[in-house]
Amino acid sequence: MMSSKSVKRISECFIKSLHDLSPEAKQPFHFTPFELPCLNISYSQKGLLFAKPPPSESQDFSITAYLDDLRRSLSATLDHFYPVAGRLVTKKEENPASYVVYLDPENSPGVKFIYATVDATILDILQPADVPVVVRSFFDLNNAISHDGHTLPLLSIQVTELVDGIFIGGSINHMVADGTSFWHFMGAWSEIFKSKEQSRCSISRPPVLKRWLLDGSDPIINLPYTHHDQFIDRLEVPTFTERFFHFSSASISKLKAKANSECNTTKISSLQAVIALLWRIVTRIRRLPEDDETNCRLMISNRRRLNPPLSDDYFGNPISVVKGKATVGELMANGLGWAAFRLHEAVINYTDTSVKESVESWIKSPFIIKLSEIMDRNFIHVGSSPRFDMYGCEFGLGKAVAARSGWLNKDDGKITMYPGREGGGSMDVELCFASSQHMMDLECDEEFIDALSKNVKY
Repeated sequence: MMSSKSVKRISECFIKSLHDLSPEAKQPFHFTPFELPCLNISYSQKGLLFAKPPPSESQDFSITAYLDDLRRSLSATLDHFYPVAGRLVTKKEENPASYVVYLDPENSPGVKFIYATVDATILDILQPADVPVVVRSFFDLNNAISHDGHTLPLLSIQVTELVDGIFIGGSINHMVADGTSFWHFMGAWSEIFKSKEQSRCSISRPPVLKRWLLDGSDPIINLPYTHHDQFIDRLEVPTFTERFFHFSSASISKLKAKANSECNTTKISSLQAVIALLWRIVTRIRRLPEDDETNCRLMISNRRRLNPPLSDDYFGNPISVVKGKATVGELMANGLGWAAFRLHEAVINYTDTSVKESVESWIKSPFIIKLSEIMDRNFIHVGSSPRFDMYGCEFGLGKAVAARSGWLNKDDGKITMYPGREGGGSMDVELCFASSQHMMDLECDEEFIDALSKNVKY
């Protein structure tokens, strides 16, 4: 039984950049108005499950040598992504009053690197209907919020050896990196791992570390606090069930065509069509009153939204949340296309002007997000993206067999999006419910059954 499996930590160490930081790289790394509000946000946890080399090749595979290669290549990667090896610092002054949180790239033990083992197989992880609880132990820092980066590593890598597989999981501070930046880092690490010259290794996509700055604003932001107790807000991680569902490229194409046809448009994207389907179904199985408002919250990157746009290689957390809103009655009475178009409008209406007005407003009156004040049982929250190149990160083991996440930043109605392993526009969706009954109702929902490529989990 998977419930009886436990992960055993064998060793841990800290990894620093291979070469000394330049004088410029040692300077304080200041956060932007996108990132500072996230001091209460939990670390992000994502990882990849790989099969060990087949028996015909396993005689040449040594876990000790493999871990050494991972450590060396990680150190070389930190030459490029050195901020993730730093720590947070708060500088306080009384006259005049000042409270500044920044990243110190230099005074830190580095990135944490853990080797662990578990007496479980790949099938033990992928075969059960629900994601096994043991997967949560494939990640470090399971209770950390971003502010904890003052004393905890900003990035912790855990390599868990299974009987026939290897899981590489990363827990990263959400002020330091969003999903785009995390998978950029993982891709660069995998690229360097494959290189035979790790001591002086260039990468195809160096990160852009220069901070975005609103015209006329000060790069050093003074927060209106004197002590962290004035804004720290820790939420207890709820109990929930997680399950994965697969949407083939063919089923997604049909959903997109249906949504666009219903609205007589071609503007609705594949992702918007899939999320709209999930918004409708989750709302239906919750059996909420028709006059209740429900909203679908989407995490979106501002890199291309800004004018001039930021590079896709901009390293940081330049994200915002947009919402599609409707009453339960409206969402149920109207079709897939209506819901998808609400999401489409929420995204396209969040323009460069919207971003900059939001940033300007925050600068005038800075605040730290308190999740306890914004939680709403009538919403669904969508994170991650099927556009992330997760399966391009191979670390010498070939294509991963699956991507998985930890237990942080999850609650009832949380939806996490992944690319399908076979590519071609396919998607995997991870759904979280506090109620096991809701999960059973989901699998019996006719609209959901009709939309899935196969009515199975994996």
